[in-house]
Amino acid sequence: MKKSLILAVAAFPLFLVSCAAPTHKTSLRQASPVSMAASAERTGENQYSYWSDQGLAAPLQVRIDLSEQTAYFYRGDVKIGQSRVATGRSGHATPTGSFSISEKVVAKRSSLYGRIYDADGNLTEGDADTRRHSVPRGGKFVGSPMPYWMRLTSDGIGMHVGPIPNPGSPASAGCVRMPREMARTLYEKVRVGTKVTIVR
Repeated sequence: MKKSLILAVAAFPLFLVSCAAPTHKTSLRQASPVSMAASAERTGENQYSYWSDQGLAAPLQVRIDLSEQTAYFYRGDVKIGQSRVATGRSGHATPTGSFSISEKVVAKRSSLYGRIYDADGNLTEGDADTRRHSVPRGGKFVGSPMPYWMRLTSDGIGMHVGPIPNPGSPASAGCVRMPREMARTLYEKVRVGTKVTIVR
């Protein structure tokens, strides 16, 4: 009897250890960008834009599809994210082709589009284009804000924060608008020289 009691007491800690041990194997690997993309798509429209870099070392590349009004982000051949965008509306087409980011400015303002005020500070033109509208004597032009500006062309086309009033439809004066969080993330990740391809 004593012997069986001693064996039972000795086995008890082993029983506790086996209860605490996991009953299935767990992986330390994170979900792949592809599986994260699929789950993001399933969660609905509010998850259309996502970033899943996962520390990949390949150079970042951006591909903007005008027909889909979507930017796709890659490291090498691996898709790491995508974002809603709003590109140039009719008469203000966003150019297609291959570009490199040539300038980054956190708090950029447009030198072409904005608002015009008179000398008393009254708004005289809320959708001003400096090539068509003149500033009254004593007045001023205030360029539209373009936070997290990433320049693509010498004539003023770039990527930046901006409204996307009708997702899937062009809305800008030629630039590539993005939601604030996505533009900020992209701004932090890209460098001058990052390749950007725009297709139709």
